Amino acid sequence: MAAKLIKGTEIGEQILQEITTEVAHIKGKYGIVPGLVTILVGQNPASVSYVTLKIKTAHMLGFKEIQDNQPVDISEKDLLALINKYNKDDSIHGILVQLPLPKHIDEKKVINAIDPDKDVDGFHPVNVGRLMIGGDEIKFPPCTPAGIQELIVRSGIETSGAEAVVVGRSNIVGKPIANMLVQKGRGADATVTVVHTKTKNLAEHCKRADILIVAAGVPGLVKPEWIKPGACVIDVGVNRVGEKPSKDDPKKMVPILKGDVDFEAAKEIAGYITPVPGGVGPMTITMLMKNTLKSLKFKLGIQ
Repeated sequence: MAAKLIKGTEIGEQILQEITTEVAHIKGKYGIVPGLVTILVGQNPASVSYVTLKIKTAHMLGFKEIQDNQPVDISEKDLLALINKYNKDDSIHGILVQLPLPKHIDEKKVINAIDPDKDVDGFHPVNVGRLMIGGDEIKFPPCTPAGIQELIVRSGIETSGAEAVVVGRSNIVGKPIANMLVQKGRGADATVTVVHTKTKNLAEHCKRADILIVAAGVPGLVKPEWIKPGACVIDVGVNRVGEKPSKDDPKKMVPILKGDVDFEAAKEIAGYITPVPGGVGPMTITMLMKNTLKSLKFKLGIQ
């Protein structure tokens, strides 16, 4: 029997509706809404597309949203000063600087300049430390790992005592999701193994997984024979492997996207699986919005 699809689009919409309801309640009671600023340096097409979606989502939820576009040649000093301005702005609860940045700007300096209590991306070293400690210390889990955890929980997949294998050790996905799954609590309490390019017998580790999270950036890396029958497979990979004519306009070419898992074969073995696209991807912006709402709630002292 084919695996049940974990549809990030549908689950993301559920969470966005929950956020909309909370925002309306807070606005009515306190007269304030979450404030998010997105700083875009230059006009990288992928970044522009991503930021545009963030703006649209924030407006839909009733947020105050500021889109601060800066020229590609802005100095590092001026960018840091801009961040400091928003750090001091009480109407802003989340600050996001869209990456990547031009080569003349040190990304680490920029990330470190953001007030950790407004770092809704969860990349500041203080928030990484909070995540490591766990429990009530966690403020803003990184958005993609937080989205993965929500997909697992809302699909009714048991994590307590489960064997979880994470393929990939990036600071954005691999390390944080492994850390989140090993914590105590909701969507956690798993036994976690992290594997990577230097791991021996990669396939053998994957075969043990009740929950297999693949974030390697290699199209089709995980073969069907690597998957434990009935396992939950979360494919984080979004790899462009070519182009095809658009369904709406045959003259227009659109990218062909493939995940890190051989989806067509894997869905016949796994119990649950995320599609690419439409799986993990939609959850990232959703969790960014949830973190921004959390930032406001922390400020107001409400849960």
